[in-house]
Amino acid sequence: MNTSAARVESVALAVILTVVAVAAGWASFTHVHDWTMRHAPAGTPDAFGWVNAVISELVPVAAFLTIRRRRRAGQSVGYPLALLIASAALSLAAQLAVAQPSPSSWLLSAVPALAFMALVKLVFTGATPPDAAAPTPTTSATPSATTEPSADGLTPTSQAAATPASPAGLVPVPPTAFTRLNGTRVTPEVTR
Repeated sequence: MNTSAARVESVALAVILTVVAVAAGWASFTHVHDWTMRHAPAGTPDAFGWVNAVISELVPVAAFLTIRRRRRAGQSVGYPLALLIASAALSLAAQLAVAQPSPSSWLLSAVPALAFMALVKLVFTGATPPDAAAPTPTTSATPSATTEPSADGLTPTSQAAATPASPAGLVPVPPTAFTRLNGTRVTPEVTR
């Protein structure tokens, strides 16, 4: 794809995601705030409703990011997944609680929370870059100049052995490059 076209698409996607995220976040935060304040004791400061909204709306995002990180590390995702489900259910409950008692009102009231969660999923599960998806070879074979037929006479065999390739970023360093704490050099031969 043309890099300028890809750049335009990326900018357009970023603008759309930002506008939808701000709008969905505002509506969803407002619903949680209103629900909190409706059920809070008299005299509770208005800030408490906003704090509750921020906490209940951002915990699912943090749980989702933790799930991604733990999956990459091969760790258990049980607790963050339970936290994601519980906090998403709490957010949806707040959306439904402020709605009028009708199915269309419940649906319309739940759209901000559902849109916010869908955007989080969309943004954080993007495609991996082609460089990151390419496997890194761990061995390299140095083919021999001569190949001989195998015992069955059908397939040629190479006399070369597979040698391990050094991992990227590692450079062999001779032992003489190191110095002991007492100031003597480390040498490959053993002296007694």
